[in-house]
Amino acid sequence: MTSRYSNQTIVWMIMFGFFVISFVTNILGPIMPNATKDMHLTLTQSGVLPFAFFIAYLVSIPAGYLLESRGSKFTILSAFTLGICGALIFCSNANYLTYLISLFVIGASVAMLQVAFWPLLRTCGGEENYSFLSVLTQVFFGAASFLSPFVFSYLVQNLPYSGNDDFFLTTMTKLIPPNLEWVSIYWLNAAVMCGMVIFIALFRFPRIVLNAEEKLDGTKTIARLLQNETVLIYFFGIFAYVGMEQGISVWITQFLQDYHGVDPNTTGARVVAFFWALQCIGSFIGIVLLRLVDVRTVLKSFLILQLAALSAALFCPRTISILAFPVCGFLTSVMYGSVFSLGMNSLDSHHGSISGIFCTGIIGGAIVPLIVGTLGHYTGLRYGMCFVYLTILYLLYISMTARPLINNKTISASELFKMKRKSS
Repeated sequence: MTSRYSNQTIVWMIMFGFFVISFVTNILGPIMPNATKDMHLTLTQSGVLPFAFFIAYLVSIPAGYLLESRGSKFTILSAFTLGICGALIFCSNANYLTYLISLFVIGASVAMLQVAFWPLLRTCGGEENYSFLSVLTQVFFGAASFLSPFVFSYLVQNLPYSGNDDFFLTTMTKLIPPNLEWVSIYWLNAAVMCGMVIFIALFRFPRIVLNAEEKLDGTKTIARLLQNETVLIYFFGIFAYVGMEQGISVWITQFLQDYHGVDPNTTGARVVAFFWALQCIGSFIGIVLLRLVDVRTVLKSFLILQLAALSAALFCPRTISILAFPVCGFLTSVMYGSVFSLGMNSLDSHHGSISGIFCTGIIGGAIVPLIVGTLGHYTGLRYGMCFVYLTILYLLYISMTARPLINNKTISASELFKMKRKSS
């Protein structure tokens, strides 16, 4: 039997796994201006890059079946190995076609990891700690999203390296193609994922028993659920949320460069970093708010503020735009969990299959940035990004029409007063 110590170690391994997932996923935004310039891409072609990554989330449901049949360790090791292959495909021959293939393969690996990590976290961390640990994963997720643009800036500003006293930079200089310093981030991704494979192989995993929330039912059940109006409403809710998040974050550096002359490798990368940092901070504030106020009210308020923040980012002068984009990140913090929980609480059965369907809605991160880029090619990126308003309005519609069977538990004013008196 796996020891308590081993279980705790696996929990921390999962946390670092989420860190790696975030690092790999959210680096694409800072890279976009470099990829667009160096590969001579149009905005439409650039928009295909996040499309290639997020469309791979279609493997979420097959990954669930793999998890049930072969177990969590096999699924996680397979996912990281797939991610290594995806990174090396591009590193070995950096061009637009191999980049698209690479992003799809890496996206598939990330989808597999997310499918495997959640039930493993419940088993190793204990069901009584699951809510806390779920929040903790967002801290690691946000920390990696904050760090990755700074790592990217460090690499592109220090490569190629002409000295011989820094082994890391010297090695990277030998590996990267001429004038494509940003490719070094994928060599780093491959190295990190290789380290994860070695690290994970050392552990004996506990047997995972999927509960009703995590287990996928048969394809007939899924086909029947896809005819359910409520399921479709919330599927497109997840689609709209991830589309909004990526439709903003992916294009930040390109927008700031095009309209305000901001260097994408320094200031632009920092703006993206703070977008994710404030999302992480906002998740803690959101947890407090959801204990005090109905989830629909919180969601509605944040969406209305998001309309204002996005407008400021797109149409105000440089200084305000640089500040408004991170605020957009802060305001996204409560949206995914709110929409997901409203959807789950609006249906009374088949939650495992429903969860798999909702997770597939993450492909919104593929579609919306592509639409933004295509519109931006013809109208300019500022007006292309206005498409994101539609996703916000759809989520606002959900917040106003949701009728969940179970409401989120809140603390009343009298209960809060009693707690305050006890503490004093």
